[in-house]
Amino acid sequence: MSCASGWSNRCVVGQGGSLKPALLLDRDGVINEEVEYLHDPKNLVMLPGVGQTIAAMNRLGVPVVVVTNQAGIGRGMYDVDAYRRVCEAIATVLSPDQARIDGWYFCPHRPDEGCDCRKPRPGMLLSAARDLALDLNASVLVGDKASDLEAAREVGCRTVLVHTGHGREEAQRLIAQGRADLADHVAASLGAALPWLQDVLMPAARRQGFAP
Repeated sequence: MSCASGWSNRCVVGQGGSLKPALLLDRDGVINEEVEYLHDPKNLVMLPGVGQTIAAMNRLGVPVVVVTNQAGIGRGMYDVDAYRRVCEAIATVLSPDQARIDGWYFCPHRPDEGCDCRKPRPGMLLSAARDLALDLNASVLVGDKASDLEAAREVGCRTVLVHTGHGREEAQRLIAQGRADLADHVAASLGAALPWLQDVLMPAARRQGFAP
């Protein structure tokens, strides 16, 4: 089984076909509440402020891309169709906020399989950059685990650690390990990170001809 994108939606192209800054998001614990091996849409609970944050990025012309480890597939706990049904449910919940995910990337492999796409390795981010013409050096990844931030740092993305999901405990671990600087910014949630994200991504989007 290979790593894959679930699908990509509309792709915004800048002036002269330039690369785009993006907002890269882990899924579980960032967009929705952490549920172990979430694979049934009935167990989906969205976190507050997610729709508004994604919609704000959409209005800036900044692509929003999900990059998520889904080892439950490799462990035989659910299949790719179940994963996609959860993603479709997320898209449906986001729609009233006029919020849109532009690309969905997942790694189905177990940690012991050594896949280059499983975070903390950056394969999913590199695939998204190739497919959607993203400038990773101008992009931001938001996650709730050190592995999210490590994948982002491998390819030059800036990083946000949120306290939702595993994030609060992860922040404490990083401080104890002397690695708090792995996160460029720490926020209570994706919604709470919006002002910082706008400050970082709006200038990059304007420089490259995306933001109004």
